[in-house]
Parts: sequence; structure tokens; C-alpha cells
Amino acid sequence: MMASFGQRTRGYPRSRGRTGTRDGLDRGTLGIIGTICAVAGFFTLGIILGPAALVCGWLSMGRAWNPRSSIPALIAVVLGAIDTLLALLWLGGMSL
Repeated sequence: MMASFGQRTRGYPRSRGRTGTRDGLDRGTLGIIGTICAVAGFFTLGIILGPAALVCGWLSMGRAWNPRSSIPALIAVVLGAIDTLLALLWLGGMSL
């Protein structure tokens, strides 16, 4: 009996989409990185670290507003937004 040519997916579960991609950072790591960026942004470089925290938190949530997905992601988004807003107000010359 001859095996079908090029149809060997039984031994390779990744070829049928059973597992996700292995490239990049996972969601938990992105949430933690975003939280660290948000906290550090309150002390230095808020105009850079605030948006970075927003992006990391948003990607960690799965690019949708899902507060139940991860606590560090939620913290990163909220603190990143506050940090960005304060940095923009500081650059604009307004003080709180």
C-alpha cells in the first residue's frame, strides 16, 4: 500500500492548527511589561512609557476591552492612560 504523497499531518499537530503560534511574547508577559512601563512612566519619560504601557496592556487583553482577561493588563491600560494624559498636560504647560 502506498502512502499518500505530502499528506502527513497526523504526526504534526501544528500543521492542522491545534496549537497557536510560538512567535512573540505571550499575553501574561505583555501585561507585566505594560504594568512596569506604566509605573516607571510616572517617574520618568511618561510621554514614551505611557503609550507603551497602553499598547502592551491592550495587546495583552487581546485587542478588545476585556477587563476579566488579566489584572496586570488592566492595570497597564489604566495607568498608561493616566500617565499619557499627565504627560500631555505637562507638555502643554498646564499643571495640576
